Amino acid sequence: MNYPQLDATISAELDKLSRYSFEVGPIRPPSEAYSLLLRVTRNCPWNRCDFCPAYKGQKFQLREVEEIKQDINTVKAISEVIEELAWKMGYGGRTRDVAGAVIQTIHYNSSVQNVALWLYFGAETAFLQDANTLIVRTPELIEVIKHLKQTLPSITRITSYARSKTAAKKSLEELRELHEVGLSRLHTGLESGSDMVLQSIQKGVTAADHINGGRKVVESGISLSEYVMPGLGGKVMSQEHALETARVLNQIDPDFIRLRSLAARNGTPLWEKVQRGEFIPLTEDEMVEEIRMFIEALECHSEVKSDHILNLIPEVEGNLPDDKANMLGVIDYYLALSPEERLNFQLGRRTGHYQSLEDMKDVGKYTRVEQMRKRVESSGNDIEIVTARIRQDFI
Repeated sequence: MNYPQLDATISAELDKLSRYSFEVGPIRPPSEAYSLLLRVTRNCPWNRCDFCPAYKGQKFQLREVEEIKQDINTVKAISEVIEELAWKMGYGGRTRDVAGAVIQTIHYNSSVQNVALWLYFGAETAFLQDANTLIVRTPELIEVIKHLKQTLPSITRITSYARSKTAAKKSLEELRELHEVGLSRLHTGLESGSDMVLQSIQKGVTAADHINGGRKVVESGISLSEYVMPGLGGKVMSQEHALETARVLNQIDPDFIRLRSLAARNGTPLWEKVQRGEFIPLTEDEMVEEIRMFIEALECHSEVKSDHILNLIPEVEGNLPDDKANMLGVIDYYLALSPEERLNFQLGRRTGHYQSLEDMKDVGKYTRVEQMRKRVESSGNDIEIVTARIRQDFI
């Protein structure tokens, strides 16, 4: 991105933004990278999943509606300052140019930076944080959404995280009301469709909860993104995890299935299980084989997305059922590589040299990664262990 340079006068004007701030939560889905982030709840009401480090040690809280509305008003105030400067700077009201200048000015707080990023990319989407906004009483959530749309009319898509169990407890009428006032999409951490796996990782839901909640969301008209975590069953329950997860998704038929390959993070209960030998993680190749088993068993009409750095093969994407053969073909191409070539790709992908399997065809890149692989192995290190450590930094 190329941003305009600021003279001293305009820089002083921009410093007015320092007086504004509102509350922003810690995480959002990758697909909401350019959305306005509004914190409706704090932390996670469940907060016991073995694999999740996001909210450990934090207390769940519902924020007051008036407090959230004030945050929305603050967003509008920040936007108006940037819009006014766009005229003063001679950009004819093109706020994108000034928003870019704010983005590159690192001393602004995270909320101002978020508004600038949101403006720069069109100011059309908003994401309601934190982990389970749907838990808010429906009339209060409707009030928040209405105020958001009235105050910031450029917004055309409003999304949030939601637990399956919470969706299952909402009536279909409530979900339809939320959709009618503007709730566009819910992101749900399905993780697994296996009751055995769900119990083992303390997910706090059952396969039946997933199906009930997911079907309600779909029927309400709200777009549904279900997140699946390949590898969550470890070596012992890999097949159970793959096939049961596909079975549940076939019954839900969500709009999106998003792959989030497992990486146990230091400090989580799952990490401790790994250290004690109670959970044996899959290798990279075993993870790919599990994903193949999972995709082959899918019989829904969802769009599969691999939009996370933890996924080894990002090309495993497409619309079901039409693109299933293509996705399986990509996986089979990888599995048909020699062991050395697979290790080369793993190392290249995890170190950022490769963005896709296609990058292996670049002789220069391949040679550099191969030299790195041989140096790692000659020093007595295992490639799998090295890449596992790198994946820790991705979480």
